[in-house]
Amino acid sequence: MKIRALVFAAFAFLAAAAFFVTRTHAEPDQVRMIVPGVWFREGDIEGQGHCNNIIIEMKDYLIVVDANFPSGARLAMQTAKRISDKPVKYVFDTHHHGDHSYGNAVWTEAGATTLAYAGVADELRRYEPARWRETVKTRLDVAELKRDAPEPPKQTFDKSPFVLKDSTREVRFYFFGWAHTRGDGFVYLPREKVLCTGDAVVNGPYNYTADANIGNWPLVIRAAQRLDVSYVLPGHGESGGKDVLEGQAQFMLNLHRAVDTAIKSGKKLEGLTVTLPDSVKNWNGKSLKAQIKDTYEEITQKKPHGDLPH
Repeated sequence: MKIRALVFAAFAFLAAAAFFVTRTHAEPDQVRMIVPGVWFREGDIEGQGHCNNIIIEMKDYLIVVDANFPSGARLAMQTAKRISDKPVKYVFDTHHHGDHSYGNAVWTEAGATTLAYAGVADELRRYEPARWRETVKTRLDVAELKRDAPEPPKQTFDKSPFVLKDSTREVRFYFFGWAHTRGDGFVYLPREKVLCTGDAVVNGPYNYTADANIGNWPLVIRAAQRLDVSYVLPGHGESGGKDVLEGQAQFMLNLHRAVDTAIKSGKKLEGLTVTLPDSVKNWNGKSLKAQIKDTYEEITQKKPHGDLPH
């Protein structure tokens, strides 16, 4: 009887461990193991404006995807310390927006090297320090850094993919083009089939289109879809599978098509509404009005919206 009880207990433990490893659902401020050595921490976007973080374990160190806001950086740092006693060596900024890069100084002060595609540094030079100064007025965690501007990534690359590899894992950093921003970076683990997308792909109504190339956005996602992917870890929203990539692409395609059709029928921007199919309702939310405006301006002015005054 004792042996049977021990066997049953061991089976239950293994079943629970398997559930923990394979489950992809997460909740704000909770961490989940996606595959062994890769953890997903869903940021509290509604309450604190935080992005998601991914922690990747290498042989001797950790890689964190996205610096987050300063307060989010500190939470992700605490999570990394609970997960492993290995140091965080690299923090990858998927793009320049504050919720993904304003925590850079927190990480570098702790000894990490911030890393990004070169376009991220270009975007920071384009939009900063104006956006930083506005954010200081509304976010205590940014103001407390007492800096005049955000810290840019310490290391950049301009050839895609940039690869980090050791005896345990290979991590590839890709740039596929201008979608959410001019500097969108992806992180791909080929053996584990894990793709970290930043805000080029989100899972929910979290798309911000002001700095975007909306017409090109689906093409960037199509490039990412050529990778062999089983797990998609977005910049905002829950983790999921490759269906998240297609859903994001279809949202952008349908948005662009609907606005273009309205323009061709003679409709003006004022009061313009569009109807999107139920298949993309996951991405349809309170920002739709702004997304319609940005798409309208991009089409009528024949420039990516990020190239227009905004």
